[in-house]
Amino acid sequence: MVIRFNFKDKIRSIFRNKYVLTIIIFVVWVTLLDSNNLITRYKDMKDMHKLKINREYYIKRIEEDKQKLHELKTDNHNLEKFAREQYRMKKPDEDLYIILTPSEDRKITRKNK
Repeated sequence: MVIRFNFKDKIRSIFRNKYVLTIIIFVVWVTLLDSNNLITRYKDMKDMHKLKINREYYIKRIEEDKQKLHELKTDNHNLEKFAREQYRMKKPDEDLYIILTPSEDRKITRKNK
């Protein structure tokens, strides 16, 4: 007496089970068809992580700018220093020499193109 294992019949019996069928439909629905599916949630979580990093950067930048603004409003020496460095202002009897690092030079040439 030889007992044969019929694989097709075993699979059919599994899929005829209403609980297994319900679980399969639920998994497909949650992963692909729902508006809040797993793929969308993963992408949203990645975007949220990037936004948190950007938020931290901008908060830090705002604090630095507030500090610079306070220094400019309180001290005329800092105001003159800022004008000379940022806007390359000079007194009439002065000569101005600008020394750029290679990275600064690349930035300027990219902006001009």
